[in-house]
Amino acid sequence: MDTYLTLSSNSEGQYTEKRSKFLAFAFPVSSVDEVKTIVAQLRKKYYDARHVCYAYMLGAERLEFRANDDGEPSGTAGKPILGQINSNNLTNVLIAVVRYFGGIKLGTSGLIVAYRAAAAEVIANAEIIEKTVDETIEISFDYLQLNAVMRIVKDCSPNVLSQNFDSLCTMTLGIRKDSMPELRSKLSKVQDLKFLSDN
Repeated sequence: MDTYLTLSSNSEGQYTEKRSKFLAFAFPVSSVDEVKTIVAQLRKKYYDARHVCYAYMLGAERLEFRANDDGEPSGTAGKPILGQINSNNLTNVLIAVVRYFGGIKLGTSGLIVAYRAAAAEVIANAEIIEKTVDETIEISFDYLQLNAVMRIVKDCSPNVLSQNFDSLCTMTLGIRKDSMPELRSKLSKVQDLKFLSDN
C-alpha cells in the first residue's frame, strides 16, 4: 500500500436537529500537534458553544487515531465522527464538530445520528484526493559519475529534492515507496556512490 486518501483542503458543513446546531469542520493534517492547535483555535473562536467534539486519523497505515466526546455522553460524538473518517478510508484528517445546544435534549441515539450526519456532510463537501507514500534517499558520488546517476534519475523519475554538483556531488531524491527498491538497486551499481541517509 503506497497510496492513501486524504482531503485536498479544509471544508465545512452544518447539520441542525431540534434547534441544536452542529457546525462541522474538516482539515488535512499531518501531526497530533497540528490537531491540538486547530482544536484550540476552534475552542477559542466558538467559545460560546457547548461542545467541540472531534476525531482524527494519521499515517498512511491509518494506525494513529483518536475520538474525543468533549463532555457529550461517552461514544456519542467522537466515535460517530471517526466512523465517517473510516467509512471513507481517509487519513491525515481531522474532523471537528462544534455543537450549539438548542434547548431540547437529543438523547444518546439522537446525538450519534447528529454527529455522524454532521461529519458525513463535511466530508461530502470536501475534495478527496489520493496521495502516494514517498520515501527519500540521499546519495553522494564523484563528479565523474554524474552522467551515470542522471541516467538512473531519468529512468526511474524520482523527484529531485536537492542537488549539489561540486567535486563531490550530493542529491536527495524522493520516490514512491513501491519504486524505492528499484531505484536503490540501480544506484548501488554506480561505482563509489554512497548512500548518506534514507528513510
